[in-house]
Amino acid sequence: MPLYEYECRTCHHQFELLIRPQNTTPPACPSCQGQDLERLLSGFAVSSESTRESNLAGARKRYATSSNLKDKKIAEGEDVREHLQHDYGVDLSRKPTSPTGQK
Repeated sequence: MPLYEYECRTCHHQFELLIRPQNTTPPACPSCQGQDLERLLSGFAVSSESTRESNLAGARKRYATSSNLKDKKIAEGEDVREHLQHDYGVDLSRKPTSPTGQK
């Protein structure tokens, strides 16, 4: 059963529709119920292990360089510092000393 993409010429809503062979009624727009539709040219999806890995690597790289990730990491660090100071009384304003007392 083919899956077609349509755009309503009345309201410009784009949608997909599964067309069954036994269905003889013309399709209608789910937004405005209009039947003045244009069937769009759509491509098909091809997936393989190498394309999946490539897409995943690209997405991870974009996420790692996004400002959203940097802001999240800064906020996490601030939360940890606040937790250590408030709950455990750790004074983070002092420089840590080495275990042997040497600097």
